[in-house]
Amino acid sequence: MDKSAGPFRCIVIAALLAAALSGCAGRPEGVLVPAAAGAAETKGISKVDVLVATTRRPSETPGVLFSGERDKTPSVTEISVSIPPDSVRKIGEVQWPKKIVADPTKEFATLSVTPLSPQRANEWLRGNLPKSRRVMVFVHGFNNRYDDAVYRFAQIVHDSGTDVAPVLFTWPSRGSIFAYNYDKESTNYSRDALEDMLSRLSKDSQVSEVTIMAHSMGSWLTVEALRQMAIRDGRVAPKITNVILASPDLDVDVFTNQFSALGPKHPKFTLFVSRDDRALNLSRRISGNIDRLGQVDPTVEPYRTEFEKAGITVLDLTALKGNDPLNHGKFASSPDVVKLIGNRLIAGQEVTDSDVGLGERLGAVALGTAQTVGSAASVAVSTPISIFDPRTRRNYAEQVDRFGRAIGNTAESAIVP
Repeated sequence: MDKSAGPFRCIVIAALLAAALSGCAGRPEGVLVPAAAGAAETKGISKVDVLVATTRRPSETPGVLFSGERDKTPSVTEISVSIPPDSVRKIGEVQWPKKIVADPTKEFATLSVTPLSPQRANEWLRGNLPKSRRVMVFVHGFNNRYDDAVYRFAQIVHDSGTDVAPVLFTWPSRGSIFAYNYDKESTNYSRDALEDMLSRLSKDSQVSEVTIMAHSMGSWLTVEALRQMAIRDGRVAPKITNVILASPDLDVDVFTNQFSALGPKHPKFTLFVSRDDRALNLSRRISGNIDRLGQVDPTVEPYRTEFEKAGITVLDLTALKGNDPLNHGKFASSPDVVKLIGNRLIAGQEVTDSDVGLGERLGAVALGTAQTVGSAASVAVSTPISIFDPRTRRNYAEQVDRFGRAIGNTAESAIVP
């Protein structure tokens, strides 16, 4: 048997899995061509305006706008996206146009595309800040085209119902299953530009807080930019209060060093992890078999103790069923998770066991034998999201202790007449 068949087969499998993740098959190219005026006036259609900063090179293809190649100078564009009524779409999904000219009543559609100068970008920000004056920056992951990032972020903003000015940072990903190394180097190429953008947002007197959400390989870019900022300025800008890393494609050893470099006055970190993330399992295999941050089990050591010491909140989505075959995009596709992002995380509030019912289920154990058994079973097999942070860990231990005492009291009352 040809010994080269094994590695070649792995490459083929990897390509097939990545193709499943990308979900780009059959999509028309050029969907960012603006629709006709008045296309979003139908009742129920929503509109999301996004400020898009990129280090990609402009494309000559209409509706593509920017390619996967690198440009020397970052560009900024305002893009308005319409989203069909909730009655005809599933929350958590992007309804991709079947043709270049989209049907806004059933599909995502581009309403306008406006290139902006730095001054115009500042004006956009001032005009789009909500009462909270919060800004949310999204950094996409591997194998994403420009339009992928724009539509996905518009979906997250809409479905989460979050009260922010949405800013997308999109780096030069070729959107190819065979361009993993190129994409990784493109994140390194874009570190300075992201750091500069975050610094500008933080220095704007009208901005109160900045939350960063990064997915997959975009997590590497995000943490590296923050690390650079901490080294350059002595700390991360105080207005950057929250960092959310979803399915982070990050070597756990590297993240430990990056996080340490942020210093004691660092933003609040929240991680979305899933042990059944097949894309990160693949990344682990081609990256020296070192655990990826987005695939660890936060209940086992040394991770549990290290997360607690660092004050990092970890949301384990393993038991949550996603709608992509690789379980790599649960954070955006689950209605419950996107609402949690909008209602709690971006607002800077703590997320604990009670937010997902864990505390309530454990708290019911003292009501009687039947409740005790049911509650114990629900904790073991039914909780879709497990939260692991210092406060939850203490609550969990205390409530389990009460659970044990309730069992003992129930047993004693059954024996003693």
